[in-house]
Amino acid sequence: MKIAVIGAGNGGQSISGYLAMQGYEVSLYDIDEKRISELNEKGGITLEGKLSGFGKISTITTDIEEAVAGAEIVMVTTVANAHRAVAKSIAPYVTDGIVIILNPGRTCGALVFKQTLKDNGVTCRYYLGEAQTLVYACRIVENGTVNVIGVKDEVFLAGLPASDTNYILEKINPIYPSFVKTDNVLHTSLENIGAMFHPCVCLFNAATIERQDQFWFYRDMTDQVARFIEKFDAERIAVGKAYGIDLLSVKEWIKFAYKDTEGETLCERMKNNPAYHDIKAPGSIFTRQLTEDIPTGVLPIMELGKAAGLQVPLLESMVNTIEALLDMDLHTNGRSLKNLGLEGKTKEEILNFIANGE
Repeated sequence: MKIAVIGAGNGGQSISGYLAMQGYEVSLYDIDEKRISELNEKGGITLEGKLSGFGKISTITTDIEEAVAGAEIVMVTTVANAHRAVAKSIAPYVTDGIVIILNPGRTCGALVFKQTLKDNGVTCRYYLGEAQTLVYACRIVENGTVNVIGVKDEVFLAGLPASDTNYILEKINPIYPSFVKTDNVLHTSLENIGAMFHPCVCLFNAATIERQDQFWFYRDMTDQVARFIEKFDAERIAVGKAYGIDLLSVKEWIKFAYKDTEGETLCERMKNNPAYHDIKAPGSIFTRQLTEDIPTGVLPIMELGKAAGLQVPLLESMVNTIEALLDMDLHTNGRSLKNLGLEGKTKEEILNFIANGE
């Protein structure tokens, strides 16, 4: 079986290395010519940490057609901001029966991807899935070598439409049994835990990050910031309830994804999670933990909440505050209801679209 991995960042290199170690024919694509050249020199990916070994990659390329042609499964591991561009690039090469999985979709990534494929003339029978998060906690040591810090025990996955979920899991579970079925992509989208953690930690440490004073992103968590994250997260949980979805709280999710994590409070669990232990803070406030997590995470959760008639003051203030901090417009190209094709739809119409894909 040929599996294409789109994106050679932390997740893409980890996934492609693991797949190659398991004996699959793997093609790895990235737009960065320098990165691809360096990976071709090495011939594959070396994994360290929780996974160990060398995976020889069959094809390492900047040619999207070469990467996708003949693939049964396409694992998209790019940043969420690139989902629209990736969908447009692969549209000419999507064939009947192909399975495309966003790792992760962040919030509403599958909707962006599906709409873009449609806009670019894709009419064949493909299967589109969205993972709630990346299977691995991982960091590139150097190009071609990745430290896999942790492997999640369970990761929610759903298809768009929801009726495709079982088929997608039949294809991917022999490779990744950690993917588990959930009702629909609204569930995977609203379980975007990174959008709850990342902006809060970055905002309350913005001056420290700007001074280049290094700290541990999770290990240096404080009680009061953790309490704020739970209040921030409570609005996400309320949005889920408005759409009939019982979401895991951030505190519950850590034990769900990493079952061996100890601690009673959220602060304790964040500090004690081995997968989080060696993750450093970003070196700039212009980090994807803000420039990605706000427009593809917090913003669509906020907008879905408003569409359901909820007041979400902390979510809204986070979007506005980060826009002011970075002096950036994160609305115009973000995942607003307008950009998702959901503007003007009632809550019931949104749920119908998520269930049926149209």
